[in-house]
Amino acid sequence: MHRPDSRFRLITQRQLRVRRIYETPARSDGYRILIDRIWPRGISKRRAKLDAWLPELAPSAELRTWFGHDPARWQEFRKRYRAELAGKAPLIDSIRHRALDEPVTLLYAARDPLHNNAVVLQHVIEAA
Repeated sequence: MHRPDSRFRLITQRQLRVRRIYETPARSDGYRILIDRIWPRGISKRRAKLDAWLPELAPSAELRTWFGHDPARWQEFRKRYRAELAGKAPLIDSIRHRALDEPVTLLYAARDPLHNNAVVLQHVIEAA
């Protein structure tokens, strides 16, 4: 069977998803990656059921502080965070390649499901 070149395969939402770390882990999560710089409050390592923690993919402390989860700053946050991620291509590619073969879930702690670093990272990975 011929397997298409992974450089040209698209990742579906089923393969790469975003969830809040406080949600109960599910089998369908596949490979679970926490992408926050700071460990989430009130979550034990056992409860997190992580396969990886990649704080180096989180926004810088300065950017996170500036953003402050203010939706009014969302567009600028996305732009600045994407610029920070530009230097992390090998990590992004490794997640993308994993997501081509199995489900991957990017985990975050923020309360806002629409305005957080995991959403931006998901789009960057899908566009890679």
